[in-house]
Parts: sequence; C-alpha cells; structure tokens
Amino acid sequence: MAAKTKLPPVKSKPAKSRIVVVEDHPVFAEGLVRLIDGEADMQVLEKVADGAKALGVIRRLKPDLALVDLGLPNKSGLEVIKQVRAAKLPVKLLVVSMYDEALYAQRVLQAGGDGYIMKQEDPPEIINAIRDVLAGRIYVSEEVLANGATPAAPAAAPVSELDKLSDTELEILEWLGKGRSNEEIAGYVRLKDAREVAAKLSQIQGKLNLNGLNALIRYAVCWVESPAN
Repeated sequence: MAAKTKLPPVKSKPAKSRIVVVEDHPVFAEGLVRLIDGEADMQVLEKVADGAKALGVIRRLKPDLALVDLGLPNKSGLEVIKQVRAAKLPVKLLVVSMYDEALYAQRVLQAGGDGYIMKQEDPPEIINAIRDVLAGRIYVSEEVLANGATPAAPAAAPVSELDKLSDTELEILEWLGKGRSNEEIAGYVRLKDAREVAAKLSQIQGKLNLNGLNALIRYAVCWVESPAN
C-alpha cells in the first residue's frame, strides 16, 4: 500500500485590522478609505458622516480602530469619543482633524482618545499614526509631547488662551466663527435654545477678556479662518 503524501499545512492569512472612518467631508473620507484599503493588513468597514450615528456604527461593527474628525454634524468628535468610552467599547480612537493640535490634542486624550494627527500630514504619516495606535501607543506630535500632553494629566502649561474654555464653549466659538446663528448653534451643541447660547457667549467673552459680542464674533472668525486651524 502506497504511503500517503503529507501535504504542507495551509497558512491562513493574518487578520486585517478593521477600521471605521467617522468623517463628514466626502472627498477626505474617500481618500482615507483608499489610503487604508491600500495597506495589506488594514480594511475600512464603513464610513459614517454624522457624529450622532457614530456610536451605533462602532457598537455594531466592533472595529479595532475608529478615525474620528472633530467638526462633525449633530455631535462633535470629542462627544463621540466620550460616548464610546462611557459605553466601554474596546476600540482605539484616533482623531484626524484640521483643527490646531496644540489646542485640541490634550482635550482628545483626556476624553479617552488614543491619538491626534492633523489632516495635512502626508499619507504615510497618517498610516504610521494608525499603526502606532493599533499597537497600543499614544500618537501625538513631538511638539505636543514636549508640552507635557498625556492621557492622564493636563499639559504642563496652557498653550493658548482658548484653554480657558470648556469643550462645549470651544465648540460654540467654532460655530460662531463659521457664521451660524444662536438658534443653529443651540442645535449643534445640544443646548435648550438661543438664549442659552447667548448666556454661554457671555461667559466666553469673560474668559477671553473681550468687550462685547462684536469683539467676540471678530475673534471667532479670525480664529476659524487662521491657517493654523
């Protein structure tokens, strides 16, 4: 009887890292998808453009990592991160944003994020950031690290007068700088009505030492239109 030939074991392909993209700009979102899917060990499961829907998508798909923009409709990226962490979902969270890292990175880490990278970084560096976070490392720039940013502690010193603002106040300032009315802002940041927004704007004026609403509007517009943002 002829001896049976032993076949070599079939090597299974390593599992790909599963990623969700939370981004409301279609062109940039599609660019991220192409970039990630071009890597042999990564795949995008789904894109979601609405902050209010992000938690449900992440809960349903259970990705390894979610890339999260900050300026999302209906719920900010910071709120998405806080929701995901409150739900105790085991997903890594990397912010990819156009907003100034020096101002936002520490807020992201304290909210439970795992890293922060600016949208204008080269594609290979975005991939590096994704790999770092997937490997369990915190990703921020060397400049932010030099200022003492960590997940557990505030930066060693304020990097901007805007650090005086809460996350909600900062979001209100952004929408004001984008020309939104108090009624619109109330919906964006989940406040009761325009009067509550007006009260918040008064608090922001005081924290920034600005004299009157017109001065605050000018400040907000200049800040939003600044190349750094």
